[in-house]
Amino acid sequence: MPASDAVEQHDQPWSRRRLRSANERLLLDRLRHAGAASRAQLARETGLSKPTVSSALASLAAAGLVHEVGTHAPERGRVAVLYAPDPAAGYALGVDIGRSWLRVALADLDGTVVARSDVRNPARGADALADLVVGTARQVVANSGVNPAEVVHGVVGTPGVYDEKQRRVRYAMHLPGWGRAGLLDRLRGELGIPLEVHNDANLAALGEYTYGVGAGSRLFAYILIGTGLGMGVVSEGRLFTGAHGLAGEIGFLPWPGRQKPERLEDAVSGVAVVEAARHFGMRGQLTAKAVFDAARQGNTAAVQAVELEGERIAHTVAAAAAVLDPDLVVLGGGVGHSVDLLLRPVREHLRTLTPLRPKLAPSRLGEDAVLLGAVATALGTAREMVFEHRTAAP
Repeated sequence: MPASDAVEQHDQPWSRRRLRSANERLLLDRLRHAGAASRAQLARETGLSKPTVSSALASLAAAGLVHEVGTHAPERGRVAVLYAPDPAAGYALGVDIGRSWLRVALADLDGTVVARSDVRNPARGADALADLVVGTARQVVANSGVNPAEVVHGVVGTPGVYDEKQRRVRYAMHLPGWGRAGLLDRLRGELGIPLEVHNDANLAALGEYTYGVGAGSRLFAYILIGTGLGMGVVSEGRLFTGAHGLAGEIGFLPWPGRQKPERLEDAVSGVAVVEAARHFGMRGQLTAKAVFDAARQGNTAAVQAVELEGERIAHTVAAAAAVLDPDLVVLGGGVGHSVDLLLRPVREHLRTLTPLRPKLAPSRLGEDAVLLGAVATALGTAREMVFEHRTAAP
């Protein structure tokens, strides 16, 4: 027998498996993105033959990836069974680590959050913070009733940038000790699942693109203004992170301080709002929220502080507009929640700073942007992992 015939025959079983897998993936993607459908409907929409659709659906059902969800009775013809992805085929974990709050959510493969916990972050050291993350995540899984073995992937959002080579977070200025090597490996080991680590502003941008006002935007920038300052950029549905993962670290831009040069983060953050309010005469125990609340009541010092914050945010938006040319700039984070007070001064100062006019909008997701971005990112990988595992040849 010629060698070429032998290779062809050897390839045939592999080729059939590959084709079968491609058909199953095609149908599962169609069901996930467009909703439940019958065999006949799937055949029409995908171009696959009815026998091929029936065979693929049977394999997906046997693997626990799709299930019957009802029937459809047309005016003429037989009643058709409807199929949809089984959301309980696996679960994904999202974690948002902030200076003041830790948020953890568990979602099924449909993206439905089945359990969640938002807890204050009292940790003043890296080990205590790692303990809090592990303990909270375990409690969320326990509260969901899900078998921990069914949680297949997780994504952690954190200030700073994760250095894959050194396996540690860099530039997390507001989380003391969080940059120590080995901490994220410890989380992976104690939780027992693969964990990705991403910058919080990047995840907030993805969350806003997936679930919020960024949907359909060609290129938009999400400016996260809270304890610190960051920016996530989504272009054509994908994050732009730069050559070293540092794209969007606008907090490091220089800013002309009163006594010495500062970083932009020192001027545009919750801390800066409080400092400005004190400078203008407010007294007492102040937080950024308290300053904004006072501004709504007409407090002169608070109004001046908010006006100054709007001017500084306008400089931030002007820089982003000049470099990126976004069609949308979303303001989010703790300070971004007060966009009702900030949009007017930001727009007014933008007119004096630049001829560029990107559309401005408040975050629709508010404080959930990072967490939902983490969940969305984790789901993308979890769905692929579950498919590969459940359809693997024995």
